[in-house]
Amino acid sequence: MIATLPFPNIDPEIFAIDIGGFHLALRWYALAYITGIILGWRLANSYLKKPGLWANNTPAMTSEQLESLLTWVILGIILGGRLGFVLFYQPAYYMQNPGEILAVWEGGMSFHGGMLGVIVALLLFAWANGLRILSVADVLAIATPPGILLGRLANFINAELWGRPTDLPWGVVFPGQAAQNCPGVEGVCARHPSQLYEAGMEGILLGLALVVLASSGALRRPGLLTGVFLTGYAVARFLVEFVRQADAQFITPDNPLGRVVQIGAGGLSMGQLLSLPMLAFGLWLIFRAIRRDRTAQPGA
Repeated sequence: MIATLPFPNIDPEIFAIDIGGFHLALRWYALAYITGIILGWRLANSYLKKPGLWANNTPAMTSEQLESLLTWVILGIILGGRLGFVLFYQPAYYMQNPGEILAVWEGGMSFHGGMLGVIVALLLFAWANGLRILSVADVLAIATPPGILLGRLANFINAELWGRPTDLPWGVVFPGQAAQNCPGVEGVCARHPSQLYEAGMEGILLGLALVVLASSGALRRPGLLTGVFLTGYAVARFLVEFVRQADAQFITPDNPLGRVVQIGAGGLSMGQLLSLPMLAFGLWLIFRAIRRDRTAQPGA
């Protein structure tokens, strides 16, 4: 008998109140967003209060400007994440049901879309306030991993975005008919807890790497931390996609792994495809920051 881990019995709703015909509930997913944003803001603000870590002893912005940016970022996350999900994952459905596009309470958010939304918010805010774009981006890079960590943990609690079937001893038996629909698997179906893989790599490991770099002088090289974040997230997401279950709309009898790009016997998932531009841009920012730092040093 293959060893598996039972799914923890955690209600997705922390508490709920029924008022009239309305069901009002605080869900772990919503709490993850709120807590992640607060933790990210506090972490970023702690670095803004240390001028010695920045080039010319000048932080990217003031604490007051960071608070103003927070509103822009929240809008970017919500609108970008939702529109990204609509365009990248289910465009046909929402073309037929446009009234549901903004129904974020029904679920469906894309990290890559949310990132694009934050980039737009960052650019507009930086231009409007005369701030250095890459330095502001570095602030957001430091602030993002806590939210990713909590968001992926919430995905696990919600029993969503699980991985492919596995016989590894840490495979988790997720509840629900969809999770137990595993062709070729007899008995209960254990799956990779891909949400926890992402929480560990994109949240904990990447977050620690950014904190160490930021505390070691990386903030003096505008764009370096942003490049590390983009590269680290892209690599982690690309790797996890090998064991993460593809979205149902991409899976067909001829394409059981849900590849959106076929390359010989293999191919790329949507998550991998969207991560490639992140990887390329992140590496370019890293090389740019290092090169500019070397050319700025006398005799280098």
